Amino acid sequence: MSGQQCLRRLAASSAPLCSSLRASTRIAARLPSSSTATRSYSAVSRATSSGLLRRTSRRPTPLALHRILLISQARGYADTIVKVPQMAESITEGTLKSWSKQVGDYVEQDEEIASIETDKIDVAVNAPEAGTIKEFLVNEEDTVTVGQDLVKLELGGEPSGDAKQEAKDSPKEPASSEQQTSSQPEGGQEKQKAQQEKPQPAKEEPKPSPPPQKSESKPAGAPSKPAASKEPKEEPKKESTPGNRDERRVKMNRMRLRIAERLKQSQNTAASLTTFNEVDMSSIMEFRKLYKDEVLKSTGVKLGFMSAFSRACVLAMKEIPAVNASIEGPNGGDTIVYRDYVDISVAVATEKGLVTPVVRNAEGMNMVAIEKAIADLGKKARDNKLTIEDMAGGTFTISNGGVFGSMMGTPIINLPQTAVLGLHAIKEKPVVVNGKIEIRPMMYLALTYDHRLLDGREAVTFLVRVKQFIEDPRKMLLV
Repeated sequence: MSGQQCLRRLAASSAPLCSSLRASTRIAARLPSSSTATRSYSAVSRATSSGLLRRTSRRPTPLALHRILLISQARGYADTIVKVPQMAESITEGTLKSWSKQVGDYVEQDEEIASIETDKIDVAVNAPEAGTIKEFLVNEEDTVTVGQDLVKLELGGEPSGDAKQEAKDSPKEPASSEQQTSSQPEGGQEKQKAQQEKPQPAKEEPKPSPPPQKSESKPAGAPSKPAASKEPKEEPKKESTPGNRDERRVKMNRMRLRIAERLKQSQNTAASLTTFNEVDMSSIMEFRKLYKDEVLKSTGVKLGFMSAFSRACVLAMKEIPAVNASIEGPNGGDTIVYRDYVDISVAVATEKGLVTPVVRNAEGMNMVAIEKAIADLGKKARDNKLTIEDMAGGTFTISNGGVFGSMMGTPIINLPQTAVLGLHAIKEKPVVVNGKIEIRPMMYLALTYDHRLLDGREAVTFLVRVKQFIEDPRKMLLV
């Protein structure tokens, strides 16, 4: 075989490969730069129908590999539906309170999209994957159930920063005129510049309107006076007029509805009774004054009174274990459950309502550990980050209305618990000490208990023990 024949055969065998590469280039050029799934897939379909891919499907050429890459990329930008997540075993529905993003916004994986309000906590809905929001399938304030479709999300990479800036800046600047001038030749650009210069005097034509402004501006002090005169006219409208009888009706949120239901259930179920006592806070205040700086420096915890009362209650329960018990069973309960552990529910007031996160196994904590746990739960409650696990359970509740200035009150039992301790404001009062009248910081204590389980003797004994531990904290070391 001559050399010329070899060259001819080599050229003939390489022709399909060259055409494959050219076809690959044409396909890449046809595919749009946008990352939408439909456009990418339609581009691949058009390329297939035109026969560009069929030519090379017989052998594993670079074009075949490129085709696989394009198809996988198109499939990667498919849409996905974000559903209502599982919230808790006892929660099956909620109210879509707000959307954190808008249609067209790009979200990262695990970024919050919406917030669902339940009767216990707010549940965040996060994006399962990164992508762009295409459509909201429900509206705000709608009731949603677990597993319901919420958002249609287009998966894919985030658009480039330049594209984002152009999209944001385009409505602010006359981008259309700039794009036209940039696409025209130099002569066309000069003509358009001349056209842009001509409308400027036309824009200045409305400036003859200043004559009336000049007539108004002749009295220099006049403009400021009318402006000042308008403001007082608007202010009286905002003020309520005498005899105003306007009303506003606001729908109760799910948490408030649940609180109302639970409190009324407690009143209808438990045989509630409240006993009171008065405690001298002098010793515990002196104790806190001596050690608060040392504790703060060594542990970073601000020592308060809640930890002291919690510890006192835990020790008093050793003598009166029924305070930590509960009644369970059908028809109001027929079984008493005694517990060897103490989970203290701490009442925390939030903007949406009262919540009671739980300090678990308080019987094994010292005062510093209890104070730290209470501070952490309080912060989570104020930041609206409490979970169902943080509020589940609880065997005894402490409510401190004294932080709001309450002098005395009768707290309501948090079923299925048996008792709740109410703390109140500290006020200096004259009291008799060793036959003499002295001014002491005093606090009223209120213990509401379920008389079905606790008798008066046990409830009063428990409250007296708490009073004794607070008035002499050293006794807590002896128990």
